[in-house]
Amino acid sequence: MNTDIHYVGRFAPSPSGPLHFGSLIAALGSYLQARSQQGQWLVRIEDLDPPREIPGAADDILRTLEAYGLTWDGEVMYQSQRHDAYQAQIDAWLSDHTAYYCQCTRKQIKLAGGLYPGTCRELNYLATHCSVRLKVDTPITHFVDKLHGRIEIPAALAQEDFIIRRRDGLYAYNLAVVLDDIEQGVTEVVRGADLIEPTGRQISLYRYLKQPEVSYLHLPLAVTDNGNKLSKQNHAPAIDKDHPKPALINAMTFLGMAPPADLINASMTEILQWGVDNWDIDNLPQTTAITLAF
Repeated sequence: MNTDIHYVGRFAPSPSGPLHFGSLIAALGSYLQARSQQGQWLVRIEDLDPPREIPGAADDILRTLEAYGLTWDGEVMYQSQRHDAYQAQIDAWLSDHTAYYCQCTRKQIKLAGGLYPGTCRELNYLATHCSVRLKVDTPITHFVDKLHGRIEIPAALAQEDFIIRRRDGLYAYNLAVVLDDIEQGVTEVVRGADLIEPTGRQISLYRYLKQPEVSYLHLPLAVTDNGNKLSKQNHAPAIDKDHPKPALINAMTFLGMAPPADLINASMTEILQWGVDNWDIDNLPQTTAITLAF
């Protein structure tokens, strides 16, 4: 670890339902990585998409983290309170022609082959019924992940001008997450392997913003027997706030650790301290998905 840079990690769930075992893996992995380096661990609620949010889910997520002993540093950031920052950056890029308005619908793009071909790039549309896209002139074709090594990004995807504000006026995940990580001083992003694909676009945003890039560690996903990842959309069951120890120890096992049998009798604080003391990313399973065996 570079001692000149204090480690800052984060966990950033969306309030579309309660935390499930897959969420716990991401939360625990990011927590242990931060605490093992005497770093900060932040929590951000990514309430960027109101139609997908469940009333009360954000508070339930925070109470669940507390029940599992995953105590965060500082104040919780809410993306719903950051719209002015997102819009200010979009306006700046529109004014210098780094970004532009696009009228193309998903259906039109699908008919064009699935990737946006730059149709509206030089047409100077006005804002009405448009998304906003960022011009990608220097594609990010690969990046290095701390677990998986060099990851190649398909050229066609890397070259695509991508959306930073949707046609419905909602801000795009890629823009929000990068601006928020910069604002919070995050130095490393530890998250599930389902978010490998947008990483190239996020690196592009750091370079446009002339900000230091973070490092990335994508943890294996928990999947069911039929290959579907555990997710709120797939109605994955909520983890138990009243009896957290079994799930916490199972999550450690999933992450390549070997908790002793008698750890179940320890306090939550002692269990997590054992996790911090024994955390080693070299022991993580070098795969992007693991079928649950318990």
